[in-house]
Amino acid sequence: MDARQLGRTDLELSPIGLGSWQFSQGVGMSGSFWPSIDQETITSVTGAALNGGISWFDTAEGHGRGRSEQTLAAALSALGVRPGSVVVATKWWPFLRTARSIGSTIGKRLAFLSPYPIDLYQVHQPWSFSPIPVQMREMAQLVRAKHIRAVGVSNFSARQMEEAHAALAAEGIPLASNQVRFNLLDRRIEENGVLDTARRLGVTVIAWSPLAQGMLTGRFHDDPGLASRLPRSRRFMNGITPARLAVTAPLIGTLKAIAKAHSVTPSQVALAWTVSFHGDVVVAIPGASKPAQAEQSAAAMRLRLSSREMADIDEASKRCAASG
Repeated sequence: MDARQLGRTDLELSPIGLGSWQFSQGVGMSGSFWPSIDQETITSVTGAALNGGISWFDTAEGHGRGRSEQTLAAALSALGVRPGSVVVATKWWPFLRTARSIGSTIGKRLAFLSPYPIDLYQVHQPWSFSPIPVQMREMAQLVRAKHIRAVGVSNFSARQMEEAHAALAAEGIPLASNQVRFNLLDRRIEENGVLDTARRLGVTVIAWSPLAQGMLTGRFHDDPGLASRLPRSRRFMNGITPARLAVTAPLIGTLKAIAKAHSVTPSQVALAWTVSFHGDVVVAIPGASKPAQAEQSAAAMRLRLSSREMADIDEASKRCAASG
């Protein structure tokens, strides 16, 4: 798959990036969602992503209170990656904060990611004490100061995205992206206006959790006992229960059949569908805690699904939603 323009900015991305929530090393509440992995493994995962053609990495202040940023930067440095040769995206955590902290905390974000610049800076949730236009004006100041290159949002509704877009447009800056949950088991953005609004405004949709935290790999269907060993917070967030596994089994069966025809994995089929079904408006950031997972995600960019296969997956996904 060809590189894609990030919104109406001059940044280009591979259709699949690498999410680095798993790089939090167990720090903080968000870090508890994943087993802690050491720096050597993080570096290996990052290297596998790069070798597979992934050109950008997404992290956040809220992921392990910045630990994910630090370990990502350490991995890129260890691999000899030249600053500016990859795209790095991170996020400001707005909970219980005003927009003033966007500017007052950017130094820490830059320090944690040093020597890598922040290409895309996103508001992680629409939870700030400050109105969206005020947040966007603070972001615009960071662009003008060359602390960041582009502005995005995350988990914003269609209305909130419109508001952010309008506020940035008044500053002469495009809204680059909206990072939202989107996968074959969660397609709400197709119905709530987010996808249509993004397409109309020229905003890239960044799909987080494109594999539904592992549900779409089929491994929990093959061995339901694996689910019981997951952190409770992760099971609750994704509804990984015996009943849910039963409902989603037909979709997994469709993914497996198509995967077998292409000699790939169900997760690669799910990722290829996610970044292809709606054209180039959607990119995805699967995470990885093992190099092989990053290799598989990167290889999904080389998978070409036929129109019939895309339609079969679409229909199986919708039947799954209807029965769930």
